[in-house]
Amino acid sequence: FDEIADSDTIRFTGTEPFWGGSATGDQLTYTTPENPDGATIAVTRFAGNSGLGLSGKLEGQTFDMVVTAGTCSDGMSDREYPFTVTLEIGEDKRFGCAWTTSRPFTGPENP
Repeated sequence: FDEIADSDTIRFTGTEPFWGGSATGDQLTYTTPENPDGATIAVTRFAGNSGLGLSGKLEGQTFDMVVTAGTCSDGMSDREYPFTVTLEIGEDKRFGCAWTTSRPFTGPENP
């Protein structure tokens, strides 16, 4: 998977519950409405055949995120994102969307 360069910052967002953040290199910041400044963790990046994986530990739980190419909608705005996200924190599974500087979302900047 070479659609996200090592130097790209990945930004991600999800709903129900709301969550988001960004990852650059081996650092990832995960945000929620309860923690808008986020928690920053060290992650290991690995590119597979169909996506980019980011793995680490968040507050003692496993944190595994996979970013894959594919049109994504957050269901809350008129934005269209170039990547989908599957996130597992411990046993909790979440779904969302992602974009990078080189592959931005389309639609309104401030929906």
